[in-house]
Amino acid sequence: MRSLLLIIILFISFSLRPVAQVRLPAIISSGMVLQQNDSATLWGWGNPSEKILVTTSWNNRTDTATVNNRANWKIKVKTPAAGGPYKINLTGNINSIELSDVMIGEVWVCSGQSNMERSYWNGLEDIKNELPACYNNNIRLFHIPRTTANHPQDDVKAEWKICDSNSLKSFSAIGYFFGKKINSELKVPIGLINASWSGTPAEVWTPEKIFDDDEELRLSAARLQSFRWWPNHDGLCYNAMIDPITKFTIAGTIWYQGESNITNNDTYYKLFTTMIKSWREAWKKDFPFYYVQIAPYKYGFNNVGALLREAQTKSLSLPGTGMVVITDLADNPENIHPENKHDVGLRLANYALGETYKQKGIAYKSPMYKSKTTNGNKITLSFDNIPKGFKENNAIIGFSIFDMKTELWYDAQAKIEKDKIIVWSDKAASPAQVRYAFGNTIIGNVFSKEGLPLCPFRTDNWEVDQSEIK
Repeated sequence: MRSLLLIIILFISFSLRPVAQVRLPAIISSGMVLQQNDSATLWGWGNPSEKILVTTSWNNRTDTATVNNRANWKIKVKTPAAGGPYKINLTGNINSIELSDVMIGEVWVCSGQSNMERSYWNGLEDIKNELPACYNNNIRLFHIPRTTANHPQDDVKAEWKICDSNSLKSFSAIGYFFGKKINSELKVPIGLINASWSGTPAEVWTPEKIFDDDEELRLSAARLQSFRWWPNHDGLCYNAMIDPITKFTIAGTIWYQGESNITNNDTYYKLFTTMIKSWREAWKKDFPFYYVQIAPYKYGFNNVGALLREAQTKSLSLPGTGMVVITDLADNPENIHPENKHDVGLRLANYALGETYKQKGIAYKSPMYKSKTTNGNKITLSFDNIPKGFKENNAIIGFSIFDMKTELWYDAQAKIEKDKIIVWSDKAASPAQVRYAFGNTIIGNVFSKEGLPLCPFRTDNWEVDQSEIK
């Protein structure tokens, strides 16, 4: 009798269990772009122990995933070379989902703060001029809205859209110009995921656990000023806007951020490289990470912009990173948002084309300071990334030189000799150190023959004035 009663109770228990339908996150949907020649991850939710059949039309293969006891399932599918449109059918016990218009190509994340986020709605003329002819079925946009969360989330409120005059208006201008160039050169579909928020410091894009384990970064984050327009607490944007998409297979990331970290520039190198490594760990892939060095701007404290740029340059020591220099694209040092987003996107695209996609004949690395030698009252500078030398220029600006006898810095003269630059000043009889474009608003005018600006630098590592500008 007891056995029969137990069987009845178990039968009733199982029969009353809710039956969950197969569900997908927003980023897995019709119209999406999957990374080509890779193992792309598909995932979602269902009823525990349920078998999910996944059929991909590019190879007519059916694979099976099993829902675990947390109602989650995940499967990797082999993707072919770029092409489409394709279909993916997912079938569970009680429902099926057909994903259509799926493209295979290159997928990039576009992230950072305002200069990455800025769009048509910010009055950008270069995007306004694009709108009449911007429709491109082979560029798909996934725009994650500004969102925060105290803990990692599993989904976002966004959708894949074909690039057209409506979807482009709210999308990152830099991201668009980057994707347009990649699409034009590679002739493959491009998927762009925009996760950016004006004003945000890098701390909010970094997992909170990083700060729990690192006292230096935790104390540095505590120095951030609070504003009503954007979050400043560790991990808030990462939890809501990055973590939910870390299963989605990507080619790489482009990034434009740093202006909100000028007051704790001393830890930015550690923070930034740690953030990049944490993203790669979450994606389980050492993807390329290309970023923009912040532009000259009149900050309220001396040299803080120069020190942040220096930290960004130092971050190139992390493998798989690349930085584009845009000192020449800053039209007004009173404006923290340079209007020219077209050329910023183009330089990022050229970096990806040359470094990730191994296209030949593309100049994408700015000249970088390497070493110095002193001969009498002159200092000779050597550089990397200068295969054809510098453009001739008889009116070079932006250099300063330090004299050991007077212990003062002087504006310096400079002369180009092929791939080297000789610097001196009649006031400096015993020159020791050189700086170039080192300041918040100093803009030099030295370019490689390919037209890329010399990266700002200094040969010393002395403490510099960061006092408030009165």
